[in-house]
Amino acid sequence: MSITVLPLDKLKECIGEEKKSEWMVISQERINQFADCTDDHQFIHVDEELAKQGPFGTTIAHGFLTLSLLTRMASEGTWMPEGIKAAINYGFNKVRFVDPVPSGSKIQDTMQLTSIEEKSNGKVLMTVTHTVQVEGKEKPSLVAEWLMMYFV
Repeated sequence: MSITVLPLDKLKECIGEEKKSEWMVISQERINQFADCTDDHQFIHVDEELAKQGPFGTTIAHGFLTLSLLTRMASEGTWMPEGIKAAINYGFNKVRFVDPVPSGSKIQDTMQLTSIEEKSNGKVLMTVTHTVQVEGKEKPSLVAEWLMMYFV
């Protein structure tokens, strides 16, 4: 997978295209490190013994860990207008944590270029819909509409 850089008029022709990230393992170590970073040590994330008795039968990744990994997964392939001077994370329209990510599972992000909106002063607002799947599960774990502002 690669990053697609095109003139804006050509980039608009890519709306609807999809790209997939590589599979990524979500280890218990990564979950524990995220818990330490955010001070979120709820047992369903970090206590493997207690989590076995919980609703998921194992520890699960924090929803915000999965969300934060979009940055890593999107770095493998996205869309950008040609001649950008800067790119900033503009936020999210919608984020849904649909299904848990069990410790030790693999996740993959499917990215779909959803919209491109030209703003004033050479700014371009792009929306990419991210759908994160756990390997072997049909239901997505995360669905998010991510906004990026490009300065061209």
